[in-house]
Amino acid sequence: MTDSNNNKDNVLTCAEFQEQLPQIFAAEGEIGHNPELRGHLATCTNCSSLVRDLEYIAEQARMLLEPTHDPSPDVWSNIQSKLTKDEKPN
Repeated sequence: MTDSNNNKDNVLTCAEFQEQLPQIFAAEGEIGHNPELRGHLATCTNCSSLVRDLEYIAEQARMLLEPTHDPSPDVWSNIQSKLTKDEKPN
């Protein structure tokens, strides 16, 4: 594995790159427009693996927030019926 801390061709060290990860993920696509970040990822297997893993985790988290489908109208009818039933005095 290549560690950019030992590679003098890279402008950024791994620590410098990793310090920028929150900003990179907050502004999606920033890596593609930044030659220093692209250069570091091209030569550092550790950071490129880290970014790949973080992208996967972020995608999985987004999928958790997306509804898989809308409930059927029967669900809402059952909820309304139950609420109406609970409101009636015994």
